[in-house]
Amino acid sequence: MQLPAVGTRVSLRYRLPAGSVPPLTDVIGHLEVVGPTLRVRTKRGEIVEIAAADVVAVKALAAAPVRTGDIRNLEHAAALAWPGVEQHRLDGWLLRFGRGSTRRANSAVPLDIPTTRSFSAVIDWYAAHAVTPLIAAPDRLLNVPPGVPTEAETLIMTGDLTTLPPSTIAIAVRPDDEWLRLYERDVPLDVLTAVLDGEVAFAMSAGAAVGRGAVTESPDGTKWVGLSAVHVLATARRRGLARQLCGGLLAWGAERGATRAYVQVLADNAAATRLYESMGFSVHHHSRYVDARNL
Repeated sequence: MQLPAVGTRVSLRYRLPAGSVPPLTDVIGHLEVVGPTLRVRTKRGEIVEIAAADVVAVKALAAAPVRTGDIRNLEHAAALAWPGVEQHRLDGWLLRFGRGSTRRANSAVPLDIPTTRSFSAVIDWYAAHAVTPLIAAPDRLLNVPPGVPTEAETLIMTGDLTTLPPSTIAIAVRPDDEWLRLYERDVPLDVLTAVLDGEVAFAMSAGAAVGRGAVTESPDGTKWVGLSAVHVLATARRRGLARQLCGGLLAWGAERGATRAYVQVLADNAAATRLYESMGFSVHHHSRYVDARNL
């Protein structure tokens, strides 16, 4: 029987042990290992191992459709992973303040169904913090009216965590002076290390590449590891350091129970998009930022 390639989403029927009632059962998920024993990871992250000799039928499936609830769950986990240093919940929004450093840490995210009447309160809250009242507008969670300007169109890319080899990448719970020097961005330490209801880690490779990982949980119980702050010195690029670094952070996340991974990439960053696609990530949804005063 010809099996699809590893990574394909499949519907697989197989025999149960002799005497089982019913004698056959099915599993739907992504094919992770092909060989004498097959491994299929279900949507919930469970691993099902099946002897290849017991497989009766297999069918390749299209990628599972992304539902609005899936987007909301992922946005929730991502907001906890980069929450700024101060947060405020307001009518379905999570407002974040990160000392004005990075859009992500200084924007309101629609975690529940927000109300338009709360825009004025969002504007007032950010005015009190002396920063632009930015709102994150993920696909389907917030409709931006035609003609309203947006900025920083972003791809939210996701992937399943498959079996990962042991990593030799140095991982620390806080960035040291060398990590901060290599990062080459002036982001306050308390913004970089902030996480809500999760864990954060900082990786460094070959004295030339750095990255950040955070494990948080979405409302549906999925544990995610998010990659961020990945940077390679210009003189050390095209040597595979970013791939090696991200692999180490993904392995760290998997050790802490994460079953899925995500990364947020600016839509015009073609090199980063290609890297993550080659690592098994695909676009889950888009997001962008809008000034609440324009809504």
